[in-house]
Amino acid sequence: MYTEKQISELGIKRNILLNPGPSTTTDTVKMAQVVPDICPREEEFAGMMKDLREDLVKIVHGDKDKHTSVLFCGSGTINIDICLNSLLPEGGKVLVVNNGAYSTRAVEICEYYGLPHIDLKFPLDEQPDLAVIEKTLKENPDIKLVHTTHNETGTGILNPIREIGALVHKYGAVFTVDTTSTLAMRPIDIEKDNIDFCMASAQKGLMAMTGLSFIIGNRAIIEKSKDYPKRSYYCNLYLQYDFFERTGEMHFTPPVQTIYATRQALDEYFKEGEEAKWARHTRVFEAIHKGLEELGFKDLIKRELQAGLVVSVIYPDDPNWSFKKIHDYCYERGFTIYPGKVSDTNTFRLCALGAIDEKDIEDFFVVLKEGLEANNIAVPVRYAK
Repeated sequence: MYTEKQISELGIKRNILLNPGPSTTTDTVKMAQVVPDICPREEEFAGMMKDLREDLVKIVHGDKDKHTSVLFCGSGTINIDICLNSLLPEGGKVLVVNNGAYSTRAVEICEYYGLPHIDLKFPLDEQPDLAVIEKTLKENPDIKLVHTTHNETGTGILNPIREIGALVHKYGAVFTVDTTSTLAMRPIDIEKDNIDFCMASAQKGLMAMTGLSFIIGNRAIIEKSKDYPKRSYYCNLYLQYDFFERTGEMHFTPPVQTIYATRQALDEYFKEGEEAKWARHTRVFEAIHKGLEELGFKDLIKRELQAGLVVSVIYPDDPNWSFKKIHDYCYERGFTIYPGKVSDTNTFRLCALGAIDEKDIEDFFVVLKEGLEANNIAVPVRYAK
């Protein structure tokens, strides 16, 4: 293990990533990947993965006897794929509560596998209507699996998962929630929030590296799914869970160095603490809003509906505006911003993820203002209405 002094002497350039993942990492997480080569079938490595799986359950305040976590190689989308194709029983139907790009991705997965499903659409800038969700559940008793997204990262809207989950359980279905952009940032309690399965990737809230994703959820439901239709080999939740339980290993080769980085990131998560970490993300979020307001930018989503992690910013009405030019100006100076994910509105996103704090945001807005002025874009920015 490198000391902080040794890491400092390496002079690793620090970039501030304001995109929705991967996030800015600490140097200690980066350097945790530099380890002696090891075969991932060794007991030493399996023991580390066992501890890692248990710690992931702790993040969402799960009961280790009732809940477990299952690791997979891949980006966050693999989790949605796995839950949808693995947890739908024969004759059942999926309900996707859809008000954004990432729930739309769940619909696309259902379409790809040919899973019976209902795409229950709501406006991108509004929370889902609970009365409509309940009506749909009541009228479709064959709905056995309900999926939605906690924070729709394309817009930054926060969905009321606790209330949706209560309805899902009232009508006897399983509730899976894409928490990729909230887990280990915004506090989650898997029981109180009525979640059966949540999910994330190491490079998001844990501020580790890409390549490792995980699903946290109910053991009994996973074991029951053994008898469900098999729709995928690699992406089957029971198959991976069962292999872990019998051998302590992933069924297929794990991303070894990424797992070492995730172990370090988990240690840093618990050292910082859930509430302190959420308070830091909130400071960053408030600093983003303050900087945007000072420059005259407008939000797409009402402030009271935002998850506190992503701000979707509407392009100004200025003939000189060019997202690419502003992106490139900021990128050359160590700051990354990201385009929006809304089909009918031109937006870009600023995110409160990663190992950053308020001062990083203040520094960013100095650069952003300089970028606007260098490209002859009016400051404060202007809108036609």
